[in-house]
Amino acid sequence: MSSNSIKIEIDNNNISSIKKIESDDNKSPHNGKPITKIEISPNEEYLVTYSEDDHSIVVWNIKDKDPPKSELFVSDKSLSQIAISDDKKFAHINYDEYLGIYDMKNNHEIKLDCDDNYKYCYCTFNLEGEFMSHEVKDNMIYIYSTQIKNNKWNCNRMYKIPEDFNIIDIIEYNIYLFSNNTIYEYNLITEKTVRIFKSNEKIVYTSYDKKIRISSNEKLICIRINYKFVVYSIEFEIPFTPLDIDNINNDIQLRNFMYRSGLIPFLIPLFNYGIIKELYWNECLDLLNKEVQLSEEFQTESLLDKIRTKTKYAFGIQGGHILKIEHKKVLATMNLKFEIPDETAISHAIINWYLNIDVNNVNNVNINKKTYETHDLLNINFVNLYMDTIYALFQEINIKKNVELELTQNLIVWKIIFGDGMIKLRVYNKDKYDTYKRDTKEDKKDPIPICVKVENIGADQYILGTKLFNDSDKLFNDSDIIVLTTKGLYIYNFNENKQSISLSYLYSMNISISGSLEIDNKDDIVKQLKEVFSKPTLPLSNYDSLKGCDGWVSYIIDNKERLLKYGVELLTFAIVEHKLDLIEDIYKKCMNYYKDDLENNRMFLSIITSTIPLLSKCYPDYISRFSSETTMITDSSFYSIEYYNNNNSHLYSTSEYPQIINLTKSIWWCKYILLISKFVKEEIFNHTKTPTIMFMSPYIKFINYPQEYNWIKELIKSQPSPFVETINQDIYKTWDGEALIDFKWNNYGKYYYTLIWIVYIVFLGCFTAAATIPQQYLDEDTQNQLLIASIMLGFIHLSFEIRQFIYDPIRWLRNFWNIFDIIAILLPIDIKFLLFFRVFESFGIYFAIMISVGKQIASFLVVLFIIIISFAHTFYILLSPKSNFSFEKNENNDDPNNPWNITPAYYQVFENGTVNQNQYMIKLPDGNTNMFVDFGTAIFAMYLFLTGDSSALSNWTYKGNPSLVILIVIFSLLIVVYLMNLLIGLLNNAIEKDNNKTSYLVQKAEILAEIELLYLLPHQRRWQKWFPDVIYYYADADKVRQKIKEMIKESEWNIDEFLELKKNLLDKLNIQHNPVDEANLQDISKEIRDLRSKLPQHSEATLQDILNEIRDLRSKLPQQPAES
Repeated sequence: MSSNSIKIEIDNNNISSIKKIESDDNKSPHNGKPITKIEISPNEEYLVTYSEDDHSIVVWNIKDKDPPKSELFVSDKSLSQIAISDDKKFAHINYDEYLGIYDMKNNHEIKLDCDDNYKYCYCTFNLEGEFMSHEVKDNMIYIYSTQIKNNKWNCNRMYKIPEDFNIIDIIEYNIYLFSNNTIYEYNLITEKTVRIFKSNEKIVYTSYDKKIRISSNEKLICIRINYKFVVYSIEFEIPFTPLDIDNINNDIQLRNFMYRSGLIPFLIPLFNYGIIKELYWNECLDLLNKEVQLSEEFQTESLLDKIRTKTKYAFGIQGGHILKIEHKKVLATMNLKFEIPDETAISHAIINWYLNIDVNNVNNVNINKKTYETHDLLNINFVNLYMDTIYALFQEINIKKNVELELTQNLIVWKIIFGDGMIKLRVYNKDKYDTYKRDTKEDKKDPIPICVKVENIGADQYILGTKLFNDSDKLFNDSDIIVLTTKGLYIYNFNENKQSISLSYLYSMNISISGSLEIDNKDDIVKQLKEVFSKPTLPLSNYDSLKGCDGWVSYIIDNKERLLKYGVELLTFAIVEHKLDLIEDIYKKCMNYYKDDLENNRMFLSIITSTIPLLSKCYPDYISRFSSETTMITDSSFYSIEYYNNNNSHLYSTSEYPQIINLTKSIWWCKYILLISKFVKEEIFNHTKTPTIMFMSPYIKFINYPQEYNWIKELIKSQPSPFVETINQDIYKTWDGEALIDFKWNNYGKYYYTLIWIVYIVFLGCFTAAATIPQQYLDEDTQNQLLIASIMLGFIHLSFEIRQFIYDPIRWLRNFWNIFDIIAILLPIDIKFLLFFRVFESFGIYFAIMISVGKQIASFLVVLFIIIISFAHTFYILLSPKSNFSFEKNENNDDPNNPWNITPAYYQVFENGTVNQNQYMIKLPDGNTNMFVDFGTAIFAMYLFLTGDSSALSNWTYKGNPSLVILIVIFSLLIVVYLMNLLIGLLNNAIEKDNNKTSYLVQKAEILAEIELLYLLPHQRRWQKWFPDVIYYYADADKVRQKIKEMIKESEWNIDEFLELKKNLLDKLNIQHNPVDEANLQDISKEIRDLRSKLPQHSEATLQDILNEIRDLRSKLPQQPAES
């Protein structure tokens, strides 16, 4: 090394010091020492390499097209991690976990303003030039601005990571975390967390021994865990079946996946030198030796190692040198096709990528193509670039009523025949078809197609154009053909291995054309088409697409990827069209896919839960079935009993995602005080721990709102979630529903409900004070202010009622609680105050009983009311006056029903005991003297009689009115005795039926739905913390055991699905249960009935044989379940 160097003084001896060395350009980098680490700046401006042998650091300027320029530095300590920024700031962490940052341009150290330099395990720079670091001591992530102030970087943001989570990697703004065999992605901008993969095998991971590697782009996240390879689809939110790399069969699958997807630069960095060499390198060298004259340099050259990829380039270490590879140019030399390629082609692709050697022009070699079943990875739609081809097709549209086309595509020929609503697709071998075309014989035979597909796509439509799927782009599937008609767009796929044609996409439209079959408005049609296909990906199939093509429906059901994408629309279509078989097929497919991989396929359950509102209206039995089959399940193949402090109460619910705390917008040291107080409370003062079991609520995405929304429209009429659309008791009969309600209530419900209650108390207080306090204690100005406040607060409450009415008028009218709200507005507002207590369980059950019982007896009350009206009408006819009368003038007549004749009269009694026959005094009659004067008061008189007040009928003598006596007896027996006692019995039964927690939970769900729709802001309804995709809950193990035994006793323990999983739960809880196979029991019972029906037709001997057979069948019946 040259003595001409610059040394940076560091106070802390544990922090590495860096020296700049004047390097000799003629010497190899790192003085010939091997390169052990390589990193690239975010925008590919600089690259830094490090050699462990001599602690040398080389910074390369790679932004120019010229050969990279390098500068040599030396560290006095071994470095565990390095990073470089686009403005040549160098950060590193040494093996003592000290962080150092240096400006390589000015050769000086940079300090951090927020924390010390100790106990770091990760650092990097993001695309915005910010510096990100992970401090292990407090498990914090710091993000610093790289604008230097006082030789320091200021901290812009900070995040607290849960203690049991490790950081795997930070890629741009995505943090990848690991905990409990599970990998998560957390986005720093959206603050959204996604679970990427959960393994059913134990994974040991530390920040220093990184056995997990991750590479991601906008569509995929690829993960290598030891020898396991996993691909996570961002669009479908599930990982596809993992591959074990050490399995030779999976090795073939992995090769084809890398080749077919065109993602070799994206995937290779996941594999270390040993794996790549074992899988590919020796084979690639053999192939090169056979096909080209491979120089000794390449024969002895080591394989690319320590690879780093960016958007434009990939950089790798090869023999102490940096190899810069441009993705676009290398991929252009690859012939990537959809069909499964041969091993030779794969090796070519890898060689192209590694060595940038074009072997495509060498002599062809014999291909020994292997046949095998394709893996899920090969069915992923990795690139969805149909849109360019489709847009090109739009510009070429031309109406064709009957058409016959031939299109050549590599080694095949498509032949399309269209007419009379039928489309015929044939695929021929190109060589054989060309031979047929060149043959001039008149009696030549038509070539035999590889496969044929005939499909009825409906009459009254015409072809507008066809186009092969962009065969100029070699990344595309070259076996697709696009057909555009006036009724829709069809994409057909030819599968070479299966030698079949299938419909891979359909979107129905209605493009209007003139009667002359000419396109006069081509620009308008193209504009219409582009509006439908405006997004960079194909739109979801619409309702008409599913209704008009059974083949498309079958393709969706049989394809895992398509079912995830179109499953909700397909199940909705099946429910609306009442296709029972299709509903059952989709339901079983979703359940089976989930059972196949409990850890990672839970999103298939969201297909069912997203359509619960529609199922509740049309087929509620499916909700009961789903709730029963999925109760007490988890997303793991086994259960585990864990011990938690008592404050983790029974049915404590949470989202599984790591609760990362953003400390940026608050005084972060206050957060620490809260964390410390929580620690003191839980760890010091509370030592009692309870055994608990964690379950997963099966209602995946049931509480989520659509992510795309308009703020103004949301304020007027909110988009609903399945939760607010569905009020079904079957959901809340199990712990899953109860945990869901508790989660919502604890996260936001109780706070908003308390706020609403407080505002109403203020409103009630202002109104009560203004209306009831005497004026001598309340001056007029204060009273006016209280009245104004009451009016304003009253209008606020009224505005929410109006919004609720606008959202769904019919539902608002059917909601019994709104009747109470109207009563509270028109009559005493104190009643409204009483209704706030219904959210508490001790009160809420009684409110639920009142409402539910009222609904159940409503029809009975209508019948009772009609009977009362009937009797009122009868009494009105019998007892109403026969002639006109006046309450103010007494006109003598002999009408016994005249109020003047039945009103109390007083007579004079003389001293000798005789009575004056002339009336001495008469009480003036009124409307109550004879209540049967008016029909309205006659009805009220019958109501009083029903309650026991018969005074309305006491003004007539019964002895001279037998018809009156008969009516009174009939009314008293039929109504007072029979119907009223029947009503009491019905009330008892209804109360017994609804005196349970389910009714209370349904009522609480309605309250939460109202809060969500009316009080939460649109963006709050999209917060993942409040509305996660999945909810988990902890249950006390003892209560779980008790609950299961209760369900077994009541025959509610359903094991039709998840037999092994629930058997594992019973084993954990030491519950012995031998379930009766209901299907077999029904079959045996049916056989017994059939045999018994034949008894009279047989002789005595045959009868004895049948009885013996019956005994044998009964002996096969399972024994009674045993419990412990």
